[in-house]
Amino acid sequence: MGSSSNRTRAHRGQPSRNDTLTAIRGIRVGHATDLHGVTGCTVILCPPRTEAAVDQRGGAPGTRETDLLRPSRLVRHPHAILLTGGSAFGLAAADGVVSWLEERGVGFRTSAGPVPIVPAAVLFDLDAGDPKARPDAAMGRSACEAATSLPVKEGSVGAGTGCRVGALLGPSRATKGGLGSARIRVPGKHGFQVAALFAVNALGDVIDEAGRILAGLRSAPGSRRFLDTRTVLAKALAKRRSTFGHTVLGVIATDARLDREALAHVATAAHDGIARSVRPAHTLLDGDTVFALSTGTRPPADPSLVGALASEAAAQAIRRAVLEARVRA
Repeated sequence: MGSSSNRTRAHRGQPSRNDTLTAIRGIRVGHATDLHGVTGCTVILCPPRTEAAVDQRGGAPGTRETDLLRPSRLVRHPHAILLTGGSAFGLAAADGVVSWLEERGVGFRTSAGPVPIVPAAVLFDLDAGDPKARPDAAMGRSACEAATSLPVKEGSVGAGTGCRVGALLGPSRATKGGLGSARIRVPGKHGFQVAALFAVNALGDVIDEAGRILAGLRSAPGSRRFLDTRTVLAKALAKRRSTFGHTVLGVIATDARLDREALAHVATAAHDGIARSVRPAHTLLDGDTVFALSTGTRPPADPSLVGALASEAAAQAIRRAVLEARVRA
């Protein structure tokens, strides 16, 4: 995919109040969006000594360097996280993030110089626009250049550009997906924040707190009536009519000081937020992956509480992703 300015655009969101991932001090987020090819990527730049963990669910993941984030691994601090479209091809965007960080002297210290650590996860959007348009190193670099601490722009941007929800019977029956973010604040002297950013490309329907479908499988192309994906799933799979490639990708961040083991619990708990807002979730056709980050600028907090708030923030971000995309697609 080319990186010319008419195909790739970086986005910066500017709402008046920051209830997004960048409310966590030190975190910067940048998007690169290809509106022609209908794909993009989103980078989360981490402040120094950020702790991290990951939890992957579903049967169709596409990831890079996630094993480094598991307990007992040598490297404890990632320098960026990348969420990207383009399926396996989109992992190439991480190369641009790595080179951008290296040029700035950021990375794991070795005798040969810094080696940036950039775990990444992909979603399948090749059938959303031009299947040959995929995030590449130039787009990864563009996302880094656009990274800001301003409120995250949501909707059909970055990794959310080519997302759709409820594509069990093909893209024409799906609803536009997107990217959303949310924040929960615990006030007080020992208070802290938990924030979430999610790119929503789910097989299942996105539902509100009452179980009503916000986005999902439509009864016909262009229809405003939704079917319940759960009731269609068995019949569709039996007839081999399912579309390949569905995923919800997310990043949870907190300023409470947590180590990797505690963050592993938070990442696991955040998947409950997917299950609460996506029905069904974590199928064999999904590659659901959640990263959890701690910047450690606030005192330690109970991992169970942080996990519970992460679940709620995840559900809020997922719902915002489809609501914003439906308005701004």
